[in-house]
Amino acid sequence: MERIVMRKVMWRIVPLLAVCYLVSFVDKTNIGVAQLGMQEGLGLSDAAFGFGAGIFFIGYFLCEVPSNLALVRFGARRWIARIMLTWGVIVVLTALVQDVMSFNALRFLLGAAEAGFYPGALFYLSQWVPAAHRGKVIGLFLLANPVSTVVGAPLMGILLDMHGFLGVEGWQWVFVITGLPALVLAVVVFFALPDSPQSAKWLTAQERVWLVGALNAERAAAPASHGSGWRALLDRRVLFLCLWFAAFPTAAYGLRLWLPTLIAELDVSATVNGLLNAVPFLFAAIALYFWPRIAARTGRSYRQIAGCTLVGAAGLAGAALSENAVVELAFISLAAVGMFAGQPIFWSLPSRLLVGAQAAAGLALINSVGNLGGFVGPYAVGAIKGATGSLSASMLFLAGVMVFAAVMAGIARTVFGSPPTVPAPAPDVSATPARNAQES
Repeated sequence: MERIVMRKVMWRIVPLLAVCYLVSFVDKTNIGVAQLGMQEGLGLSDAAFGFGAGIFFIGYFLCEVPSNLALVRFGARRWIARIMLTWGVIVVLTALVQDVMSFNALRFLLGAAEAGFYPGALFYLSQWVPAAHRGKVIGLFLLANPVSTVVGAPLMGILLDMHGFLGVEGWQWVFVITGLPALVLAVVVFFALPDSPQSAKWLTAQERVWLVGALNAERAAAPASHGSGWRALLDRRVLFLCLWFAAFPTAAYGLRLWLPTLIAELDVSATVNGLLNAVPFLFAAIALYFWPRIAARTGRSYRQIAGCTLVGAAGLAGAALSENAVVELAFISLAAVGMFAGQPIFWSLPSRLLVGAQAAAGLALINSVGNLGGFVGPYAVGAIKGATGSLSASMLFLAGVMVFAAVMAGIARTVFGSPPTVPAPAPDVSATPARNAQES
């Protein structure tokens, strides 16, 4: 029963959410490719562009927790569809910006519109996936993050090279075309995403009973319980996770939004820039698939996260010190592996501490506070580049951020105790003689 139900969930729920997450990442990071034409067209300095790219996360931070609590109240199907509809409209409208003020305003509104999607999706998955399968499922969901660059960067490079087509600038095409999928997916989510296992028509009655029973048993055994979603925000463990997680977006967005600029120093076309920009995230996608499975077998969550972040730090430091373009891209690929591979392991921790509305609020706070690093990273990289005239010092700054994440992984044992353990998935015994005889 466990094997059959989880297979259905993996095919019915995870792919749709992963595609939505892929589109969300394309829409929040398309600014990095659009910058190659937009910055000159609008007369933006490096620091001004970094600020505008990062102010997205201020709107995101302010609306994240209320949005996730609204998701619990109104249901995932309705609320995720609303999120995607509003962010798609704002991305398309970004093609109309005329100056720094309108650029900053729309980036802020985009953050406010998209707030709640990522933690909402994680919370929604926790309502469908027992803990024994959660790390693997989150890893598959997070694959959409690097894959969004593997798919989106070459596409956006082609769009940027459409400069002048129908009298529209290339960077404007980037926003128009990448904003449309969110509008289509909003309709798909509204009609196709079940609100809960109880309403899933593709589960049989027996399958629904098993899944709901397994999830209810885990919630009853949860180690933490708060009176309301808002009280969960004062849990010291949640606050520690906020600070810890901040390192990941700081480094990832700092690299991601400036990587097209770094590659542009090779004097290649926008299309080739997009293809090269995708290379590091292809390796990150491969690591996201395998690393959580290795961590699940060893059970050493904190060591696995620390190992990932130190790999990321080494890659960023190597990229900063390298003078060869090929070697530099190899180090950046190593850095991308370290930045992403440990995140599914990290996100398996909070869902074992909180349940229900408390989990929704806690996940939202961790993601919103942590994603302030998405403001700090691009702005800091732009400011350091403006001061030094090079991205090398900026890469060393991001390497230091990854070292901080490794230190936090070491401290985590003191805060949480031994890494939480989960029961292993039930073995597949469907083909054994005893099972066949029993069914007969």
